[in-house]
Amino acid sequence: MYLCVFSRVIRAMSGPRPVVLSGPSGAGKSTLMKRLMKEHEGVFGFSVSHTTRKPRPGEEDGKDYHYTTREAMQEGIDNGEFIENAEFSGNMYGTSKAAIEDVQAKNLICILDVDIQGVNRIKETDLNPIYISIQPPSMEILEKRLRDRQTETEESLQKRLEAARIDMELSKEPGVFDCVIINDDLEKAYEQLKDILNEEITKVLEAKS
Repeated sequence: MYLCVFSRVIRAMSGPRPVVLSGPSGAGKSTLMKRLMKEHEGVFGFSVSHTTRKPRPGEEDGKDYHYTTREAMQEGIDNGEFIENAEFSGNMYGTSKAAIEDVQAKNLICILDVDIQGVNRIKETDLNPIYISIQPPSMEILEKRLRDRQTETEESLQKRLEAARIDMELSKEPGVFDCVIINDDLEKAYEQLKDILNEEITKVLEAKS
């Protein structure tokens, strides 16, 4: 199930609009995003975020995140180099303007993976993306997904669940997102996501041809 409301006036743009994907950890956002980029190679570009947390096993610097120090990231924020930033569990996260510009320079659809704080901060800029929220069917299902990962402590898990509760409530507020997808079936959710982005995908393909 998904609901879309495109109510804002869209300014003329030569290239495709960026896409802001948001939603709680465990909702399936990363899985959908990776599949979208794999099946539409040369259409989407991922805006790699910065973080001060340590890499997890299998993660690569520059691909999953730009790993940095708190001092260096804070300096960048103070200098206005970030379009959004937030802190979670003692770690800083943020999207730099340069990361977005790198993708847009290639005439690709720039995907930004941000939390609800990031969404609100981006709304204060002139980026003009499509805002999409990926949500779980329920808190119970989300908790099961997170526990099945077996990658976090109970304390960390509870923090994620509390953040998810807030995220799910805020996603229901009018005007926050253009589209909200309830991911109760991965295949259906993926088809819905493609349907929402079809116009922007077509722009890129036509430009390439």
